[in-house]
Amino acid sequence: MRAYIIRRLLLIIPTILLVSLISFFLVRMVPGDMIDAIYALDPSTELDRPALERQLGLDAPAIIQYARWLGVAPQMDGSFSGVLQGNLGTSWYRQVPVIRLVADAWPTTVELGLIALIISQLIAIPIGIFSALRQDTWGDHIARTFAILCISVPGFWVATIVIVMPSIWWGYMPSIMSIPFTEDPLGNLKMFIVPGVILGAEMAGGTMRYTRTMMLEVLRQDYIRTAWAKGLKERVVTLRHALKNALIPVVTVIGFQVPIIIGGTVIIEQIFMLPGMGRLTFGAIMGRDQPIILGTIFLFSVFLMLTNLTVDLTYAFLDPRVRYK
Repeated sequence: MRAYIIRRLLLIIPTILLVSLISFFLVRMVPGDMIDAIYALDPSTELDRPALERQLGLDAPAIIQYARWLGVAPQMDGSFSGVLQGNLGTSWYRQVPVIRLVADAWPTTVELGLIALIISQLIAIPIGIFSALRQDTWGDHIARTFAILCISVPGFWVATIVIVMPSIWWGYMPSIMSIPFTEDPLGNLKMFIVPGVILGAEMAGGTMRYTRTMMLEVLRQDYIRTAWAKGLKERVVTLRHALKNALIPVVTVIGFQVPIIIGGTVIIEQIFMLPGMGRLTFGAIMGRDQPIILGTIFLFSVFLMLTNLTVDLTYAFLDPRVRYK
């Protein structure tokens, strides 16, 4: 197991480098740069483009810019300071280190993602189990309809309706103020519960259907029939014998939902004005703030690679037959 984990961690390094290289040149391919974004906001602004390009390092070839960002080529002042040295650069607009901006925004995204993931599983797994145990009954049909509804209805549309309609009908609007957890834990939870439910329900549909399918497959196995024949209670057969084996493929689906959470937070945080990584990245893209864009993509990539490793290791916990060498 230890050798497998070390190999996977070492494999993350070239993967992240490849992702960063592709991301860098994709950002470069987007029409316009920060200077163009400034002009778009105020066409009357007078800027010395050549001087700004030299100041930002945009006058160098793209490969040199990437090498400087990575930290394998000297910066304009001759120092080596990049990702390999733990420096994600400095925001062009805010003139603040990217790592500090990420440190301020990351807890918000993590909290929103965890709440959404927990809510998603609290909805999906119990309903999926119930739907499988009551196959082709009215309860099963209602559960499957609800799952399709969760998959079909876009989360950003629901979030917009939740913001707009209650304010028109009842004069109520969910809290969109940023409340730190250390100052008011209950107020912080209230701030996250509505966007967390919306994001969680959007993900619950797929997990619900997959849980139902896997439970139906496991319930048809011979050892489950033997458990029924021995007179065991439904709760014991379901939770002790069937659920653990049925959850192995479901864990893979949950792992696939992490990128959905990251992508969903970009829109949800923007709608609910949450100061997280999604909103930070969205603002950087609109302003062509290249250091923030590359820094957030790099950190998201590392997080996704570690999540995939965690999912693979979870298989060994759920199924003793799985062994990694």
